[in-house]
Amino acid sequence: MFGLSFGELFVIGMVALIVIGPERLPKVARTVGLLMGRAQRYVNDVKSDIQREVDIQEISQLKNDLQSTAQDMKASFEETTQSLRNPVEQLGQELTSAGNQVKETLSPEKKDTPKENEPDNNSHKPENNTGSGTKV
Repeated sequence: MFGLSFGELFVIGMVALIVIGPERLPKVARTVGLLMGRAQRYVNDVKSDIQREVDIQEISQLKNDLQSTAQDMKASFEETTQSLRNPVEQLGQELTSAGNQVKETLSPEKKDTPKENEPDNNSHKPENNTGSGTKV
């Protein structure tokens, strides 16, 4: 944890034996071990909290990026739809005006030709089919 080698730990142990004494050394070593364990757990908890916060920030950034991309795609689709809609509407208007012109062109001809439901002027006269060749 602290980057101490075995030799350094041995020197620290000898100094502790001399300073603390052989009777209290096991109790002090146990207490130091418990404190070191708590310190390691605390450091690990802080690391995991920091990592969790970093992950949350990364997820939030990813979410923002995805939303931005989705908005850009939506705008692009709307632009494409509009760019396709304009020529289609223009073509529809052209076809409508061409259809109206065709109707106007054909409508005077219909006035000159008799309608199917109206009888011809000559159709009310009966024909003589007696073979005499004269019509009544």
